[in-house]
Amino acid sequence: MKMSYSNFKFQYIIKRSDRKTFEIRIEPPDLVILKAPKKAKEEEMIEVLKRKEKWIQNKLDCLKEISCIQKQYINGENFLYVGKNYSLQIIINPTAKNSVEMVDKKLIVTMKEKDQKALKDIIVKWYAQKALEKIVDRINYFQKYFEVMPNKITMKNQKTRWGSCSSKRNLNFNFRIIMAPSEVIDYLVVHEMCHLVHMNHSKQFWELVESIIPDYKKRREWLKIHGIELIL
Repeated sequence: MKMSYSNFKFQYIIKRSDRKTFEIRIEPPDLVILKAPKKAKEEEMIEVLKRKEKWIQNKLDCLKEISCIQKQYINGENFLYVGKNYSLQIIINPTAKNSVEMVDKKLIVTMKEKDQKALKDIIVKWYAQKALEKIVDRINYFQKYFEVMPNKITMKNQKTRWGSCSSKRNLNFNFRIIMAPSEVIDYLVVHEMCHLVHMNHSKQFWELVESIIPDYKKRREWLKIHGIELIL
């Protein structure tokens, strides 16, 4: 569907489910998703979109700008890691093994020869490994709040989803979350672990999340606003 207000046009789709509230989700590059209760009337849904028009436009504009920004993988470029910026330093050494390390505020990559694709692969692989280590550590920390344990933990590279939990108790995480601040990583970990107990976003689910992370709404909002900035 397409709707227009104040000369602003955007594509949107409606997803109905057994929920009591409305939720708007933006997915790259320009898709607006309105999650609505099954019995919601059309005028109610339009009113929700109208109230959030400015917010939607800002989000879409931001997505458009960020989609044009790609990492150059050059010396001095900033890379986020657990909420902090690190300056990339590339060292070419034909006799050394490919490696990545953090020294002070620098992300130092040592490689045998200059190769842009290889450099990106090295950095992405390092980020994915660090994400796995961090998330496993935080799952172990928060396990004391749960009687059930995850069966498997997997890192993925997805554009829009930050995590998921399957009926087999497999937890999946977008490895790019390692670029977010620690408190946001913790929120995502707890969010997915709570799905081990409640495979939905019911009132009971959010009450469980809140019992572990009282300020989860603040952390969730950070991810909604800044998630699109976590790029590699």
